[in-house]
Amino acid sequence: MTGVTSAAETTGAATRAPARLVDLFEQGLNSPICLTWELTYACNLSCAHCLSSSGRRDPRELTTAEAKAVIDELEAMQVFYVNIGGGEPTIRPDFFELLDYATEHHVGVKFSTNGVRLTPEIARRLAANDYVDVQLSLDGATAEVNDAVRGAGSYDTALRAAANLAEAGMKNFKISVVCTRHNIPQLDDFKALADRYGAQLRLTRLRPSGRGADVWDELHPLPGQQRELYDWLTANGDQVLTGDSFFHLSAFGAPLPGLNLCGAGRVVCLIDPVGDVYACPFAIHDEFLAGNVRSPGGFAEVWRDSSLFRRLREPQQGGACTSCSFYDSCKGGCMAAKFFTGLPLDGPDPECVQGHAESLLDARREVPKPSGDHSHSRTRRTGAVPVSLTRRRTDEVRRPPVSACDESPLAGFPRT
Repeated sequence: MTGVTSAAETTGAATRAPARLVDLFEQGLNSPICLTWELTYACNLSCAHCLSSSGRRDPRELTTAEAKAVIDELEAMQVFYVNIGGGEPTIRPDFFELLDYATEHHVGVKFSTNGVRLTPEIARRLAANDYVDVQLSLDGATAEVNDAVRGAGSYDTALRAAANLAEAGMKNFKISVVCTRHNIPQLDDFKALADRYGAQLRLTRLRPSGRGADVWDELHPLPGQQRELYDWLTANGDQVLTGDSFFHLSAFGAPLPGLNLCGAGRVVCLIDPVGDVYACPFAIHDEFLAGNVRSPGGFAEVWRDSSLFRRLREPQQGGACTSCSFYDSCKGGCMAAKFFTGLPLDGPDPECVQGHAESLLDARREVPKPSGDHSHSRTRRTGAVPVSLTRRRTDEVRRPPVSACDESPLAGFPRT
């Protein structure tokens, strides 16, 4: 609770503490509870929906020494854990050196990987560290659906890595799925797959970020599938992690478990491979650039003093959405999804389940382009993603192990 207490003392809020942690989170914390850190844009795959348009390494990426300096800052700021991604983070030659350095300095690591380097030996090494969690990316419960989006052979690579982790004794590693219109029919199959390996299923929302902007119209779930997903999460939410990414679906009725709040610049943010700090992992654009960790004052100064973050921590008006009876549940939806579909930030989510975004989507004239393209090919995809759809339903301040954080900043804290 130390991190929450210190945050409450430095947010500049009214002298009386908010009654709920969610209220405190809306004002912004002195330190992020967890953050996403993309160590490299290098990747052996070229996933159609990659939010960072990864593929080629950026020669300006942080050095080993600079990355360790960031970890030192995170330790001093009492950050619970860091979500490490990319690109494929294990491709960095110093990845395991940085992972060990982080956990030795009480910063838990949850890293996302396609499994390409998770050999039996590496799996045993990871399973022996209580402060490491692994998220295996898999976007189809069958090779046909997965490989059409992630690349030929990626399904077999992920399952081989899952088998290695299970054999090594790692419990509750994550199988992480980006929900698309082609894999929504496979939700039960994903759950069965996770259970087979002793893993936890994690579902996240497709965003129109990076290369995902190119395939948004072809991949994002159809309206009927949004309802299917909501009903499935309502029935299975206590067994499935979502990273609070589906709070826009709460407008169907009862709120889904979790924060149900956009935490951008308040409790979460992104550090990219070259040290740029963005308000949201899904909003890599100059509009949401807060600073750089290489600047004087480092990451801590960016987090605490960025004019962008200060603006995001001000009370949000909600715009046109405040007239909707479901606003308190969905909070207007995802900032990044609105921005990259050309909708106003104070308007409805592009996938608003009440249909409030339809006229705005029809009237939009310009859609912002994601910043930076590190794809292997310089030519961005513009056509449909070829997927054959088969419907199937079958007494120092010690941080808790990273798995205790689950996917929600509220995990482990009382809900009062």
